[in-house]
Amino acid sequence: MSPLSFYPIGTAGQPWGPAEKAAWRAQQTRRRSYADDVLAAIERLRAHFDVVEYGRLDYAPEVYPLRALRSRDWHDARPVVLVTGGVHGYETSGVHGALAFLEQRAGDYAGRVNLLVAPCVSPWAYERIHRWNPLAIDPNRSFRAGSPAGESAALIDLVAPWRERVLVHVDLHETTDSDESEFRPALAARDGKTYEPGEIPDGFYLVGDSERPQPAFQQAIIAAVSAVTHIAPADRDGAIIGSPVVAPGVILYPVRELGLCAGITDAPYTTTTEVYPDSPRATPEQCNAAQVAAVAAAIDFALAH
Repeated sequence: MSPLSFYPIGTAGQPWGPAEKAAWRAQQTRRRSYADDVLAAIERLRAHFDVVEYGRLDYAPEVYPLRALRSRDWHDARPVVLVTGGVHGYETSGVHGALAFLEQRAGDYAGRVNLLVAPCVSPWAYERIHRWNPLAIDPNRSFRAGSPAGESAALIDLVAPWRERVLVHVDLHETTDSDESEFRPALAARDGKTYEPGEIPDGFYLVGDSERPQPAFQQAIIAAVSAVTHIAPADRDGAIIGSPVVAPGVILYPVRELGLCAGITDAPYTTTTEVYPDSPRATPEQCNAAQVAAVAAAIDFALAH
């Protein structure tokens, strides 16, 4: 589908109702396995971490257990570090970057922080390589009280006991070419709006919280990731995805106002990573490594300050 064409579901100018959402869901096909890719990897990590089942999503005929990992030597005197991935299921390195961090770097922080990692918040969307859940809801606009997205509500409940004690929250995402070819046109169609083409940035960038911008923290992450993959430049308007660039590779969103995952705690240090997997200059391995580097840099900075 050309990004300039009207989306093939619905009527121009009219928001989707139940029939359109059902038609959209009928088009979604399972393309990979949450059980094989994620749950199996979590099982391999069980020897080193406590595994917590924090909910189950019943999307008949499928049921998805939601699993997180936490430090086995959890101690209430230590700061909590929250890492989330796969809020948008199609953003592959968010999921596998979170798992890779646990495999490769988590040991560096043993006895220093309590780690809580939810590597795949949206398993139905992970399997279908999509942004939404089967109700055509974007979980990453749904992190608020009474959330309509089961994925978001379950994560909020998981984090609630430590919300005020989280020091760092890194939410791992990607910006893909399919944002313009599929997901933003679908969003406009779903909401009965006109699709306006945007520009996909070539490279890694961060979305900080406009209420807690922490510029030095964001720049420390950018510096670490720049050793792994390239940083997205600003466009001709000095912006990335329509938001002003406040420092190299950094933009700011009001994360709580928008219902974004990065706003679910009171962490003073919070950021959303955005890896660009479709660049000819980045491999899947580099994308995962960029996520790992971002998490490690975030923890290092927070502990040092």
